[in-house]
Amino acid sequence: MYQVVLDTNVLLAALRSRRGASHKLLGLIGDGRWQLNLSVPLFLEYEDVVKRPDSGHGLSPEQVDDILDFICASANLREIFYLWRPLLPDPKDDFILELAVESSCDFVVTFNVRDFAGAEKFGIEVITPQEFLRKLGELPRVP
Repeated sequence: MYQVVLDTNVLLAALRSRRGASHKLLGLIGDGRWQLNLSVPLFLEYEDVVKRPDSGHGLSPEQVDDILDFICASANLREIFYLWRPLLPDPKDDFILELAVESSCDFVVTFNVRDFAGAEKFGIEVITPQEFLRKLGELPRVP
């Protein structure tokens, strides 16, 4: 089973459009092939971003709460301690990398792959939602 952290931009993309890899990935939370990992700071960021009036998803507050509740119920909650920072080009992403390290993650799934340069030092692969779906066998491999 793959251990995974989803960057906030993937969740927001999944809520904005029912077409695309992010939405398909959101629908696969709880699938036996991978485990979502979550920390309190990442959940608070998810909540902050998806509840902004300009978030562009068109969902009601109740629908957003239901989705966030489902994510919390399905994810493996991890505690992080902020013992090493900053490491990444954008220090705001360090808590995501620290969660991935704490969770012994295989993947961080994000649209901002370049922002996580350095994650490979910890054996963590940083990939897009589409690439992760390929790993799961949900999309055909690119030759």
